[in-house]
Amino acid sequence: MEAFTLKKMCIMKKAIFSILFVIFAFYTVEAQNQFPSQIWHKGNIFLTDGQTISGLLKYDLENNVVQLQNETIITFTASNVSNFEIFDETYGGLRKFYSLPYALNGDYETPIFFEVLTQGDNIALLCREYIATDNRGMNNWGPTTMNPFWGPTMVAGYRLAFNYYFFKNGGIERYSLKKKDLFTMLPGHDEEIDLFMRKNRLEHDKRGDLLRITAYYNDLQN
Repeated sequence: MEAFTLKKMCIMKKAIFSILFVIFAFYTVEAQNQFPSQIWHKGNIFLTDGQTISGLLKYDLENNVVQLQNETIITFTASNVSNFEIFDETYGGLRKFYSLPYALNGDYETPIFFEVLTQGDNIALLCREYIATDNRGMNNWGPTTMNPFWGPTMVAGYRLAFNYYFFKNGGIERYSLKKKDLFTMLPGHDEEIDLFMRKNRLEHDKRGDLLRITAYYNDLQN
């Protein structure tokens, strides 16, 4: 009787483990079929009044807000947030966003959120992500296309896209994604940068590559 009970308990444990594994797999697949801004992340919000708030965060760069999930959902704008950080378990570790004045539309500067990809004493590389329609991939890719450096680049006909900016000389300049303009943004070391890009097969318009190029430029400046 005792042996039968132990056998039954082992079967129940295996069943429970299998159910938990299926649930975990389901949520993993669900996360992989969403873009970073559609997921709640553990993180911290640093307010302009000095307060720090921790919890589950979701960001919206289009509207320049970050939300905190607690008993209710609290929304903060870029005007009352100094910066926030999230631990993005699915897409890329610790990510930091700062509220900086910029004239996104027109000439009037207002605080908006920028993600800081890398920074040095001279120049910082910033970006703002957005979700764009991409009909080109509808017949060529499955539901989710993965990028080894940056999670899914496309989900069901939509792709993750970025605008890049350089913070230099006390101001923010948008990068056109043209190679000749990259050397304008990072002046004084054209030959070294060109050689570094060729040796490492880096592109002038890819997120991970731009991060490495800018970090290298800052090293050259030191």
